[in-house]
Amino acid sequence: MEQIRRTKVAAILRDTEYGKEVNVKGWVRTRRGNKFVNFIALNDGSSIHNLQIVADVPKFSEELIKRITTGSAISVTGVLAESSGSGQSVEVQATNIEVIGDCNADEYPLQPKKHSLEFLRDIAHLRFRTNIFGAITRVRHSMIFAVHKFFSEKGFYNIHTPIITASDAEGAGEMFRVTTLDVNNIPKTEDGIVDFSQDFFGKSTNLTVSGQLEGELAALAMSEIYTFGPTFRAENSNTARHLAEFWMIEPEMAFYDLDDNMDLAEEFTKYLLNYALDNCKEDLEFLSNRQQEEEKNKKAEDRSMELIEKLKFVVENDYVRLTYSEAIDILMNSKPHKKNKFQYPITGFGSDLQAEHERYLVEKHFKKPVILTDYPMSIKAFYMKQSDDGRTVRAMDVLFPQIGEIIGGSQREESYDKLLERMRVLDLPEKEMYWYLDTRRFGSVPHSGFGLGFERLMLFVSGMGNIRDVIPFPRTPKNAEF
Repeated sequence: MEQIRRTKVAAILRDTEYGKEVNVKGWVRTRRGNKFVNFIALNDGSSIHNLQIVADVPKFSEELIKRITTGSAISVTGVLAESSGSGQSVEVQATNIEVIGDCNADEYPLQPKKHSLEFLRDIAHLRFRTNIFGAITRVRHSMIFAVHKFFSEKGFYNIHTPIITASDAEGAGEMFRVTTLDVNNIPKTEDGIVDFSQDFFGKSTNLTVSGQLEGELAALAMSEIYTFGPTFRAENSNTARHLAEFWMIEPEMAFYDLDDNMDLAEEFTKYLLNYALDNCKEDLEFLSNRQQEEEKNKKAEDRSMELIEKLKFVVENDYVRLTYSEAIDILMNSKPHKKNKFQYPITGFGSDLQAEHERYLVEKHFKKPVILTDYPMSIKAFYMKQSDDGRTVRAMDVLFPQIGEIIGGSQREESYDKLLERMRVLDLPEKEMYWYLDTRRFGSVPHSGFGLGFERLMLFVSGMGNIRDVIPFPRTPKNAEF
């Protein structure tokens, strides 16, 4: 007998060639029925929807039927048929069932009931098998593909920047150290400091917080590049917005000024959201329904915007562009500020804007996505291009509803003298950063770039409330499981 090749559940659900013989494999979500007929819900991760398997009980051994439990893996050969039941258009009438992997139903953590997200984080090695994390995983894949598709179509080159680095792109100092030194017997110099000359790289090294600086080196030869890689922050924060390990998308473009940079950021984000709307419809609908169910007991004003409506809100509107100073004036004259409703008061020029301020501008004042530019030099990174006014830099932040900042970027300072002066003011190690300064000595040009935190994007696209739920294996303080 010729063996029938497996067909994925997603393809079976779209098939209308009734009467043909098919084979499906997957994991059992539920089994219900009576002594005459059983209905098995099968899922293989390819669709948010389960495939119904109809098994005439007398055709199979009692021992086999008992082994078909929630969580078990089975192979089913049968006839594709139009379903008369509600909830599915097709079903498979089983002629042969093989249990590939048994599952003790009494010990299996994922019972056919609703589980809290907190519980699922504790069993992250199994949570892929739930509807919600199946949906998130498929959407995440689609967004990864869309990122590469967008930049490839525009002629950008993908660059792999170092994960291990001796530089701190942000100057934040919250980095994970990389070392092969014996932590129980650390070599010291005569001055009593750690002797990194005996370390693997001969110097102090860390996990990267950004690929930007190295990305600039490539852009100043290849014109337009982008990085998409893991980044690390040793920030001891347990909030719903922080991870110790996350992924960053960072394009760098030679011959781009700030306006070009803003144009690209708007085009890029709209492309990604349109791609999700066009290619992840069923998963987005499921995630939207989940969000609405979670928030049904909240007051109307406290509920989130419906997920698909929120995505369309971004793609269907032009982004409002204004300066940081103009935004400060709007916030200072706003009702929340005058009535002391902001958790973080606005004190005028120099205030570091928080998510609540950014969301007010997007959701209440403009009712459109916003791009803020020309931030105070004092609150931005050393590499940003200095404006002629001597107190601002050509920075930009893209602000979205419900999440605030989604992109941060700037035109980079192309002047060697200005960059060196700024590094000296901030006491940055110019000797160790010679390679970065050299790009301003040898054929420097105006250039720009930005960073998009991929998990921040996933929070927005999925409607999830905690960043730990949009990455497969979250790394947070005191948590490095799996």
